[in-house]
Amino acid sequence: MPERGSHASREASPKAGRWNLRNETARDTDRIEAFSDAVIAIMLTLLALELLRFDITRVKQIGLMPALGENWPSYFAFGLTFLVIGQIWITHHNLWRYIERVDQGIAILNLLLLGFVAITPFAAQVLAQSLAQLPIGEQRHAAAFYSAVMLGQAIAFNLVLWWSHWQKLCYEEVEDALHRAILRRYLIGPAVYAAALALSFVSPIAGLACYAGVILAYLWPGAGDLPAGRNRAETAP
Repeated sequence: MPERGSHASREASPKAGRWNLRNETARDTDRIEAFSDAVIAIMLTLLALELLRFDITRVKQIGLMPALGENWPSYFAFGLTFLVIGQIWITHHNLWRYIERVDQGIAILNLLLLGFVAITPFAAQVLAQSLAQLPIGEQRHAAAFYSAVMLGQAIAFNLVLWWSHWQKLCYEEVEDALHRAILRRYLIGPAVYAAALALSFVSPIAGLACYAGVILAYLWPGAGDLPAGRNRAETAP
């Protein structure tokens, strides 16, 4: 009887100890969606911890409302970033309804997207402190850095959509017409963020004003969004 691990034993069982693509099982999206939700939730928590601070010593010096007024850049950066990341979470949730399987490429691209999401609290803190304390030249750079981070996540989003369609990871029921409609809608983000990045070098406020367009564009129902609950009820037998 041959010893375990010998050449004869491996020949008798040719698949043992070998990596074979035919033996690989398809991965569903549960783990990658759960991980993405966790990263976004942690990011929003860190965002609040970094920007929503209360200095009681300053309140005793000048009063509550003036002290809160001094912190408007932090509150502004928090509100803007919360809306943008909230829109990212909704869009991410909607997109992954169409994706059936996960491969190495889409896992890497989704991780790239989450990398930009994870750095967002830092970008928001840089923006808030720059608006509060630094001259206009440095404010332009801070706003440009913030927009660059947002542009990065928007491009990563589009790459996830493109890869899932190219590698046929979506459900078969997803028609090409729907994919093209979603793709056109997803291009709004990179276009507006690129405009915000360019405008930031002229005026940080003008650059940041572009974000209102992104928030309204994606919060307004469009291709790829969840249908209204009443629509589902109306179509039920």
